[in-house]
Amino acid sequence: MGKHLVWDWNGTLLDDIHAVIGATNAAFEELGLEAITLERYRELYTVPVPKFYERLMGRLPTDAEWVVMDDAFHKHYWARADACGLTAGAAELLAERQAAGRTQSLLSLAPHDRLIPIVRRHGIEERFVRVDGRVDASTAGKAEHMVRHLRALGSGVSPERVVVIGDAADDAVAAAHVGAKAVLFTGGSHSRASLARVGVPVVDSLAEAVAVADELV
Repeated sequence: MGKHLVWDWNGTLLDDIHAVIGATNAAFEELGLEAITLERYRELYTVPVPKFYERLMGRLPTDAEWVVMDDAFHKHYWARADACGLTAGAAELLAERQAAGRTQSLLSLAPHDRLIPIVRRHGIEERFVRVDGRVDASTAGKAEHMVRHLRALGSGVSPERVVVIGDAADDAVAAAHVGAKAVLFTGGSHSRASLARVGVPVVDSLAEAVAVADELV
């Protein structure tokens, strides 16, 4: 079997970190929390997201607070998402890989019913053999989601020949959970320093991510 790439969406293929920061701060304003800079966000961000709020607030939000925070963030984020473009080089890399007969898929924690339309609007849905978003209300990370994604891809995709490309430590955790490799991109939710602590390759462009992925498997 050939190499298979599993792409992350937010902060990886979609260049949306500034929309994320804008939505986070708009939500924080509603909740009476102080605004956060991009640098501080990247240093503190983690999954599950309630742990990120714990780092900011000094305590875990209550279940009621979490519902308010999550609703506020998504309201502000989706108002900004349509203005976001793909990350530099993403469309070309996806097209080149498809043309070369190499398979790739997309796995995101964005809600599935929101993910599909925006992927289609960017004209890249056909580049993937499968696109999966989150279909439940879980705040957990990607690990079990990755299990289901690879299972759905079928027996032709062997985990040891899979490389996950994402912008978050959680992408590497999910890859390790299924026995795949990972490459992490600095253009999204984490600082380079926080990504470096994960112990997988860290890159500054998607072209470099693909090149490194091809060396890993």
